[in-house]
Amino acid sequence: MIDWNTTYAAIWRQRQAYLRPVRHTDPIRLRQLLGIDAQKQQLITNTERFLAGKPANNALLWGARGTGKSSLVKALLNDYKDRGLRIIEVDKEDLLYLPEIVDDIREHDHRFIIYCDDLSFESGDSLYKPLKSVLEGSIELPPDNVLFYATSNRRHLLPEHMRDNLETQLVNGEVHYSDAIEEKISLSDRFGLRLAFYPLQTPDYLQIVDSYFAEFTGDRETLHKAALDFAHQNAAKSGRTARQFFNAYSQSTTIDNF
Repeated sequence: MIDWNTTYAAIWRQRQAYLRPVRHTDPIRLRQLLGIDAQKQQLITNTERFLAGKPANNALLWGARGTGKSSLVKALLNDYKDRGLRIIEVDKEDLLYLPEIVDDIREHDHRFIIYCDDLSFESGDSLYKPLKSVLEGSIELPPDNVLFYATSNRRHLLPEHMRDNLETQLVNGEVHYSDAIEEKISLSDRFGLRLAFYPLQTPDYLQIVDSYFAEFTGDRETLHKAALDFAHQNAAKSGRTARQFFNAYSQSTTIDNF
């Protein structure tokens, strides 16, 4: 059994069918996440309501890769673990075990976020069905001390095909979606908080680069040019790209290394 007084996070391991305590969590803090202030504040507000025992929503963080979605969830743990927040990470393939996981924690005093990173489903995939029951309950209401936060590159979590739109109709000025689209939307609709993350604009990207190179004493213009060249090579201006640029060049001793 996990002692949640001293364990702040756990990961579900399917083979042994148990929660493995996480001893070394990612130390990222909310103040370090730049360029996503609006999304950050909305998720903070929702999480603080949850911790205060007020109604709060399950959250879906969707959008471009490398834009801070998963880092934001990890940072919440570090900033709020002393206020009783705990996180359980579950892979998509293990959503089958969600009811059992929830049963084990529903009577605890701590507040739990069940977190699934990079969540999406393919056509014909039925793994989302246990998730639906956890999000809104079945014959039994979902517990007050559990929320589900997920990150995804897809707004509706399921693949969207052009053929799904063919049966959509406009009747008396109202859109009536096809059954296929209704099924896709019905899953994402269970997340009361849906936050969109977009590729960073150049000033925001360079602000993140500067935060990593706070002690750099060389020419900033040259540094920025190198950072933009690196972003173009990786086809993305994102917090992840800025971190990778720092990892690649932070040990350079002269400006010529850039």
